[in-house]
Amino acid sequence: MGGGSAVKWWPFLWLVVGVYGGSFYEDFEITWGGERAKIFNSGRLLSLSLDKVSGSGFQSKKTYLFGRIDMQLKLVAGNSAGTVTAYYLSSQGPSHDEIDFEFLGNLSGDPYILHTNVFTQGKGNREQQFYLWFDPTKNFHTYSIIWNPQQIIFSVDNYPIREFRNAEAMGVPFPKTQPMRIYSSLWNADDWATRGGLIKTDWTKAPFTAYYRNFNATTCTTADCSKSRSSFSGSATAQTYQLDAFGRRRLRWVQKYFMIYNYCTDLKRFPQGLPPECNHSSKFQ
Repeated sequence: MGGGSAVKWWPFLWLVVGVYGGSFYEDFEITWGGERAKIFNSGRLLSLSLDKVSGSGFQSKKTYLFGRIDMQLKLVAGNSAGTVTAYYLSSQGPSHDEIDFEFLGNLSGDPYILHTNVFTQGKGNREQQFYLWFDPTKNFHTYSIIWNPQQIIFSVDNYPIREFRNAEAMGVPFPKTQPMRIYSSLWNADDWATRGGLIKTDWTKAPFTAYYRNFNATTCTTADCSKSRSSFSGSATAQTYQLDAFGRRRLRWVQKYFMIYNYCTDLKRFPQGLPPECNHSSKFQ
């Protein structure tokens, strides 16, 4: 695809807080799984493991409202069927907002499926799924969520794979008022994760382990955004973040060759009509 920058960061950096390659000790806390979750290498590396007894997970100490979140992951190698590695932003409560990456494991030699979703006010059902153009178990790769009042961009190694635009003008809720934490977990989902649950987790291969490094955030903290929300919802010129022409070419390339499911084309699932944002899917999904 050649070189160049696929994205342009919005020009209100005076409002945001930057965290570059911070320590996992400082930025995150282990929330479940006990010794299955480990921070090591002086806080620069984190691992999650899954065995037959339990998985594991962690969350950010801070909440965020808008920004760019980057994390490098190296996924479970070998026969990962039945396992799910989730990396996502979420608020709390029955009307929560959520922005999801989920990596669905598979048999050795078969590709991972990258599952994405967006929840607003407790409602999801906006799935898009992709194969990756590399083996995500061999090396670390960067998975990014770029979120502002106009859109959400999902990015892999700076290749945009999905754009979810604000379609509030069409009556579609958009996550823009609830601060979110960063979460990640590794867990057993062999009732659905691999081929609809036909392939079960092979516990003779346990423990299954995923690795994390190089967390970066250019974001608002909750306090900063509460003070500055009028600025975020004011001048559109100052806030607008958009993919440039090069980024849009990359997005089309990924969606043409690697997308394997799009809720906006699933007429069987929505016999009464596709969700409203799908009627203008090139703009809003």
